[in-house]
Amino acid sequence: MKEVSEIVEYCQGLYDDLEFTAVREWKDAEPGRRVIGYLPVYVPRELIHAGGMLPLGILGGGENLEVIHGDAYYQSYICRIPRSTVELAVTNRLDFVDGMLFPSICDVIRNLSGMWKLMLPDVYVRYFDVPQNYRDDIGGSYYVEELKELKQGLEGVCGRKIGDDDIRRSIGIYNDNRKLVNAVYDFRAKQPWKAPSSEVYILMRAGMVLPVEEHSQLIQDYLAAAEAENRPMRDNCRIVVQGSFCEQPPLSLIKSIELAGCYIVDDDYMLVARWLLEDVPTAGDPIANLAESFIKHSTETAAKYEPDGSRKGKHLIGTARSRAAEGVIFAAPSFCDPALLDRPMLANALSRENIPHISFKYAENSGQMQPIREQAGTFADTIKLWSEA
Repeated sequence: MKEVSEIVEYCQGLYDDLEFTAVREWKDAEPGRRVIGYLPVYVPRELIHAGGMLPLGILGGGENLEVIHGDAYYQSYICRIPRSTVELAVTNRLDFVDGMLFPSICDVIRNLSGMWKLMLPDVYVRYFDVPQNYRDDIGGSYYVEELKELKQGLEGVCGRKIGDDDIRRSIGIYNDNRKLVNAVYDFRAKQPWKAPSSEVYILMRAGMVLPVEEHSQLIQDYLAAAEAENRPMRDNCRIVVQGSFCEQPPLSLIKSIELAGCYIVDDDYMLVARWLLEDVPTAGDPIANLAESFIKHSTETAAKYEPDGSRKGKHLIGTARSRAAEGVIFAAPSFCDPALLDRPMLANALSRENIPHISFKYAENSGQMQPIREQAGTFADTIKLWSEA
């Protein structure tokens, strides 16, 4: 059995590699292989996989990439992820990618899709617009057509038809992966001292660059190794992190929260791996099944439109209760309109339920973590005092 340290070291290497060496090696291993990149938060990776292509999650450049060229493409008063993603492109770190999907998150990502067409006119680019109306006859019908158009575009990249059986097989594989991802989250919630969030995070990040089958095996190896690991349990505060669904936090931020005396028992990092809350049926029309799962069984997040925010508030409260969380930390990237617009509604919902919460902002290249560690530590200490009072 693999040791936890061995698995973590491997995942750390994937996380640090801004040249995407593992993906390049996968593509070069067989002639005709294709790679389709996607931005957060959600795309139907099953369709990419069904075409024999590798879905590549591109989550910005992270804390170790110096952005020089990217700043020339965008103004300074928006989040950093588009500028660092442009930096990856213009420095040829993504020159092996055959297509890019830009899902419907915000105007920034919409504009980035247009920028990509100008920068790389020979690369397949699609702004993937998901429904914001969840009625079957409106949003559902729209999404079926959107998926059909996406499938047609992907067929042009892979050079063959993507059959229904191909999609059904991929749906089953991603159903299995999602179960394993959820198993890691459940394991961490029950024994967070055995599965530090800094480890869980890079384990999930590995799934953005590895073939899904390899990632599923990696998760199984980690669960077995973490269960066998003898680690001390500390009197930490159990918290949920909310608002980091798009631009990802630097790993040092997650470590700082943990060092401040917090166990992160749930988060909204990399929602693409947990977007669908139930298995997608493998029988029947696979396109219709993917659409129905999105409409009826997808998670609540600021990236989805909701008029009054009540469902999102209930979802966050339910997450905190089910994970036995003692508080919520709102951690959103600077200038992230979806996260910052939803925060007051969510904070009010938590206040009505007497669930403690604090908030701060970050950028993916945040370097000074001491203030965040102090704020998180004070929050954890206060919760402990409240719970004892």
